[in-house]
Amino acid sequence: MGQRYTFNYLWVIIIAAAISINFAFNYGPGKGITRDTIYLRKTKPNQKQSYLKNGLSTGTLPPLKPSPYANIKPTIPVATDKLLTNVQIYPNPITDQINIKYTVSRNSNVTIKIMDVLGNNVATLLSERVDSGEQKFARLLSSNKLTSGFYFLRVTVGTESIIKRITIL
Repeated sequence: MGQRYTFNYLWVIIIAAAISINFAFNYGPGKGITRDTIYLRKTKPNQKQSYLKNGLSTGTLPPLKPSPYANIKPTIPVATDKLLTNVQIYPNPITDQINIKYTVSRNSNVTIKIMDVLGNNVATLLSERVDSGEQKFARLLSSNKLTSGFYFLRVTVGTESIIKRITIL
C-alpha cells in the first residue's frame, strides 16, 4: 500500500508543480496582476498607436468588411412530402356525374370511396395505382345505391387521406 500511496501523491505533486511554474512565468518579477483582464502586447518604440481608455488599441484591429453571405437568409426546409394535394370535387351538389381532380406527388395506390354520415363504405369509385402529377377522375353515379343526402368522399393515397363532404340530389 505504501508504494501505491506514494505513486498517487507523486502525480498530485507534479500537477501542483506545473501550475506553480505556469503562474511563475505569467506573473513573475516585473509583471503585476492588473484589475482588468485585458493584457496588451508590447509594441515597438517607433509604432504610434492610440489607445482607448480601457486599454484597447485602435490600430491593431483589421477593418471590418461585409460578409459575402450577409444578404443570404437561411432557409428552413419545409416538409413538402405530401403525397396528396389539391383535391377538388365538382359539381357539388352532384346530380348524376362526379368529377374529381387531385395531385399526386409520386406513383402510388389511390383509393376513392364514398361513405355515409356514419362512416360506412357505400361505394368504391377507384382503387388502382396512378402516376405522379395531376389526375382527373369522372364517374356516373347510379341512383339505386345512393339516395339524396349528405355523403363523404375519402381520397386515400398511400397512408394519407383527405375527406370532403358532398351533397347528392
